[in-house]
Amino acid sequence: MSDIAKATPGPLMARLKSDLMDAMKAGDELAKSSLRMAIAAMQNAEVAGESAHALTEDEQIAVLRREVKTRRESAETYQGAGRPELADQENAEADFLSQYLPQALTDDQLAALVEAKAAEVEADHALTMKDMGQLVRAVNEAAAGRADGARVAALVKARLA
Repeated sequence: MSDIAKATPGPLMARLKSDLMDAMKAGDELAKSSLRMAIAAMQNAEVAGESAHALTEDEQIAVLRREVKTRRESAETYQGAGRPELADQENAEADFLSQYLPQALTDDQLAALVEAKAAEVEADHALTMKDMGQLVRAVNEAAAGRADGARVAALVKARLA
């Protein structure tokens, strides 16, 4: 028996499956299709790599975050190609899936986190642009996936400038 067969789904996966059943009963096509794609992405991630393994809660959130990002990027592509109806569908799916993600950090919270991590690094030496990678990694780790990497990099770059 594989690790996946023995593993019980985490709270996020259980919630997605429960909500899928509710969407199927209610006939909610948007919820149904969005949840099916998210569950399939998580199942694909479980079997990807050298050996199959059950995803941790953090890995499930990372997969879901990647799915939301993919939908947003697809919406931009469709919008640029003159297909607003498809862009609207992708945005609706991204918005729907976003409700399952942890609350994102506000700009003020993220700025405070950047300042705190910059102060830690600054205790050792004066900050330079060479510290950007180290600082971005530290902030991303502390944010635990609740902030977009581009936002973090922009704030760190502004702080170092």
